[in-house]
Amino acid sequence: MVSSDFVILTLFLVLVSNSWAATSQSLQEKFYFCISLNSELSIPFSTAFYAPDNASFSSILQSSAQNLRYLMPSVAKPQLIFTPLTENHVQAAVQCSKEAGTQLRIRSGGHDYEGLSYMSELEQPFIIVDLSKLRSVHVDIQDNSAWVQSGATVGELYYRISQKSKTHGFPAGLCTSLGIGGHITGGAYGSMMRKYGLGADNVVDARIVDASGRLLDRESMGEDLFWAIRGGGGASFGIILAWKVQLVPVPAIVTVFTVPKTLEQGATKILHRWQQVVDKLDEDLFIRVIILKGEKTVQNLYQALFLGRADRLLQIMEGSFPELGLTQKDCTEMSWIQSVMYIGGYPGNTPPEVLLQGKSLFKDYFKAKSDFIKEPIPETGLEGLWKRILEEESPLSIWTPYGGMMSKISESEIPFPHRKGVIFKIQYLSRWDDDKPESVPKHMEWMRRLYNYMAPYASMFPREAYVNYRDLELGMNKNGTSFIEASAWGTRYFKDNFNRLVKIKTKVDPDNFFRHEQSIPTLPLMNRKRGKRLIH
Repeated sequence: MVSSDFVILTLFLVLVSNSWAATSQSLQEKFYFCISLNSELSIPFSTAFYAPDNASFSSILQSSAQNLRYLMPSVAKPQLIFTPLTENHVQAAVQCSKEAGTQLRIRSGGHDYEGLSYMSELEQPFIIVDLSKLRSVHVDIQDNSAWVQSGATVGELYYRISQKSKTHGFPAGLCTSLGIGGHITGGAYGSMMRKYGLGADNVVDARIVDASGRLLDRESMGEDLFWAIRGGGGASFGIILAWKVQLVPVPAIVTVFTVPKTLEQGATKILHRWQQVVDKLDEDLFIRVIILKGEKTVQNLYQALFLGRADRLLQIMEGSFPELGLTQKDCTEMSWIQSVMYIGGYPGNTPPEVLLQGKSLFKDYFKAKSDFIKEPIPETGLEGLWKRILEEESPLSIWTPYGGMMSKISESEIPFPHRKGVIFKIQYLSRWDDDKPESVPKHMEWMRRLYNYMAPYASMFPREAYVNYRDLELGMNKNGTSFIEASAWGTRYFKDNFNRLVKIKTKVDPDNFFRHEQSIPTLPLMNRKRGKRLIH
């Protein structure tokens, strides 16, 4: 039943909004009045709306933004930040942004590598819908599932699972401050991917607000849209409110290790051997390589999670990868939630409750790119890589192993296509800590040179890339961008799945309401019938 207070408030807002219509009305005012009129729960402006002249605006904007490059003064800022308190508020935000004639940017965890959840290069003005207050997690051990709202972090999900069971987990990201809403839209890989696939491979339902403001679940959205949102990239098809994820079994005791190797310790030959074996190792074993610049050398950190005890791990390593020289003292046995903390970079003995804070351990100015490798890089190629690593101030590269379950799932099962034949994925990063605009070009140029150098060793036709390591240098949407132009980056992220994504986008969001610099485009009206034939 609607309360009398709500009716009085509604009548008041109608009168006030009509009064404002006769005079000039700011975007913030239009949006706020519209939200208030279209919401089941009234919201005081000060609790959920932050305009640039608000004392809390900067802290809210910066709260989860990971790439400081997009917080620099030269970058355009939103006209308003809205932090919905209910799902209905999100529905209202879609309707009201249309009425106010403004663009929305959707933020769950702020980890978009090019800042597209809190920045807009192409369209002004824009409003951020920040989902950080929608972060409930409900774990159902009997059903082996959990419902998790988009504003929760993967760390919060992991913690809530661990509080219900020591033998359940979820195969998503290694960085615990990732917002689960956007993370899964790109695939969501982690240290159990070789055993269970991606986070997106383990989603069984979702709640989403579409371009018409409707609240949909899997049944009402249909299988095409449900397919598209699990790996087809964030903020193209609607606003993800929550995911229902399938939990996976984990042992009560797992084993971790980190073994460093410098060039002087034979890092080149060991990494060459790692490439030859890593995708063929036992599915319970995940060994990634973190490549760092040291004192006049390059250091490779072999960091691993093994879903079992140390004695079995040592047997596997002795038979498959003895070159690393793993010993008993390198191995630490712990619970799965402790392994999350370990791989997430937390100091030893940090209580897992810190995951509930949802805070990032690292914020940098950075530029990143990615590659997928299908043939081992020869030692001469690695030596050239070391030379370039030593040229940059604070470079980082992370090599993530594939194989196992990742090779068994079809390229078209979900939009994420990087499956059989991939040995490992590379993430390249250049990081810097000063806010001087003149510092940016040299780091960007170093990254381009490195990326060009690695081209002969990377996948080809297309040179594949990971959408959650977004790279605007691969291409950007512009007003009137064609399907062909968008294919320049779309096929790198999604391969042949890009065609199906465009078809679904054209069907569910024909007016291209949900758009950003690398959103899935719609087909032009004149080409839509022909396009249906092209992309079947």
